[in-house]
Amino acid sequence: MMLARPFVVILPLLFAAPPTGLAAAQAAPVSVTVRVLSSDAAVEGARVSAGAIGALTDDAGVARLALAPGPHRLRIEKLGMRDAQFDLNLRADTTLTVTLEQDAIDVEAIIVRSTRAERRIEDEPLRVEVVGREEIEEKLLMTPGDIAMLLNETAGLRVQPTAPSLGGASVRIQGLRGRYTQILSDGLPLYGGQTGALGALQIPPMDLGQVEVIKGVASALYGASALGGVVNLLSRRPAEPRERELLLNQSTLGGTDVIGWASGQAGGGWGYTLLASAHRQSRADIDDDGWADLPSYRRIVARPRVFWNDGRGRSLLFTVGGMLEDRDGGTLPGSATPDGTPFTESIETRRADAGLTAQHLLGGGRLLSVRGSASLLRHEHRFGDVLEPDAHATAFAEAALSGTSGAHTWVAGAAVQYERYTADAAPAFDYTHSVPGVFAQDEFAPASWFTLALSARIDHHDEYGTFANPRLSALLRPAENWTVRASAGTGFFAPTPWTEETEAVGLGRVVPARLEAERARGASLDVSRTLGPVELNATVFASRIDDPVQARAASSDPSRIQLFNADGDVRTAGTELLARYHREGVHVTATHVYMRSTEPDPTATGRRVVPLTPRHTAGVVAAWEQEGRGRAGIEFYYTGLQQLDDNPYRTESEPYVILGFLIERRFGRARVFLNAENMLDTRQTRHDPLLRPSRAADGRWLTGAWAPLDGRSFNGGLRLEF
Repeated sequence: MMLARPFVVILPLLFAAPPTGLAAAQAAPVSVTVRVLSSDAAVEGARVSAGAIGALTDDAGVARLALAPGPHRLRIEKLGMRDAQFDLNLRADTTLTVTLEQDAIDVEAIIVRSTRAERRIEDEPLRVEVVGREEIEEKLLMTPGDIAMLLNETAGLRVQPTAPSLGGASVRIQGLRGRYTQILSDGLPLYGGQTGALGALQIPPMDLGQVEVIKGVASALYGASALGGVVNLLSRRPAEPRERELLLNQSTLGGTDVIGWASGQAGGGWGYTLLASAHRQSRADIDDDGWADLPSYRRIVARPRVFWNDGRGRSLLFTVGGMLEDRDGGTLPGSATPDGTPFTESIETRRADAGLTAQHLLGGGRLLSVRGSASLLRHEHRFGDVLEPDAHATAFAEAALSGTSGAHTWVAGAAVQYERYTADAAPAFDYTHSVPGVFAQDEFAPASWFTLALSARIDHHDEYGTFANPRLSALLRPAENWTVRASAGTGFFAPTPWTEETEAVGLGRVVPARLEAERARGASLDVSRTLGPVELNATVFASRIDDPVQARAASSDPSRIQLFNADGDVRTAGTELLARYHREGVHVTATHVYMRSTEPDPTATGRRVVPLTPRHTAGVVAAWEQEGRGRAGIEFYYTGLQQLDDNPYRTESEPYVILGFLIERRFGRARVFLNAENMLDTRQTRHDPLLRPSRAADGRWLTGAWAPLDGRSFNGGLRLEF
């Protein structure tokens, strides 16, 4: 019954024959010219609409609509200003002048940028998970040096350890392996096309304003590196008045963080931000077996950004960044492995990058967007006595034109990404790839309760060929406070020698092989409802990857790994449930994820459950905050059974629970915080050793990590504002 009325309105418009003769003359459109002002200045880029017909104002603040004679409701919208609407009964050409008022509340609206349309999250057809600044602030106090916890505690994401010797981990989205996840910074691949096992562990969250997560196959938006999904890290914008902040953190496990933050505006639309940080961790042997459960590291990070916005549709963001880190793991001094010999693993990482994004509003409300970046990453990775230096260079450029035409909001553009990898000790794995592509997107909104979005992208990989990937998304509001989103798309992934297995052992133990591109299909259905301060959300998702790349012992030499395309597919399906309560400083979030993921068994016939993929995970986070005084929070997380691979102690993990709390108190310009992590002292080594009784054929001394290794810990510190 709720859907009947909207369909009665729209269907006659879709199927009625065009008017002819006298009827056509009577229905001749009239012109409506609207000039939009604010404080006597023209407002550029405001949307003027009447039903499904709309246009953006030009640099003079003018928009023109052609409407049929009769009654209409005109609506004028501009981010940062209060919406205006009024009713007209048109009989002849009409000219109007409308003055919009500034609206501080609207400035805080959540705007999604990762889908290119840059619209309010509630109007986005594709489901995008947004982690706001408030949640980032909480996770900043727990792990100031990286974003691993921030991502791991987002429903549907799992930071999976892949190289426990050095603490390496990848970000899995909805059960898909971490190599399929693209991590971006302001839409730029500053961390490379394939982020690697240490990427998320080297990004401090202090300068993040928002994190956007697109779950599932996203190649239609971002190409080959986004088969499993996208994590887009959006930077904090310059503040007025200026900000100066220093964070000092110390943990009971020997970790220290010192982070400085500065931002301000310099006039003329210019602004800046600066992040500078230093981080250290001592090697820690939690279970006293002579092997470091936590590796040591020393890291420094610097990232200045420059912003410009003239308030008339032209903007610029320029950033440069650098990171130096040294990590060491393995046996402690004076200790040895079960065969009586010491074994150390270390990696030196050096990264430099630069990126630029710019926008320019053209005539007719069209927006030209340009972005580009370049990054260079160098490693010196040592496995015992074997040294494997390498270098990875990435360059990216994109240009897109977007606009609004009636009920359509469209984007069209072209991009190219260049990747070069050089492995000094294993030159057979060197590669240089250039991947140009073109893309287009159209969002059609014939009514306020329905939006249909179609994205398509064609990429040409110079080694694997040409791939066309479409994605279709729909947004439906069947009744007040109800939202339904549906999405389906395809994707591809161009294989590299870096998988979870090869990250752990190095390329020196990998047999070169000719691989084919992996192809994927995915779909999701999302239903949400708000009931006052309560938000409820349920998602069903499924994906399938054809010709997946897997690893197994090489038949010619069992001490080496061989990568191959499996004869079969990876099938993943599951559900996400979320309930959120917000009212007067009280925030409670409860989540549950059910996951079923299977793949061909690489060592036998038939299929198996994908290792280290828990069937059930759940969490409850409750927080209280009072502006100007402080905050307190408690969190509970449950992880269910996981199938294990090549573990000499067991084939199935134990379920486990993580419990923690956080307290922060403000004293003027100073804030003191204390965080307790894993209060129940949950550790994998309470069940079995991490260290194998003997070295595996591929050279690994450790089993896979299926539970925390660090156990109970406390960290606390001081935040000072200047």
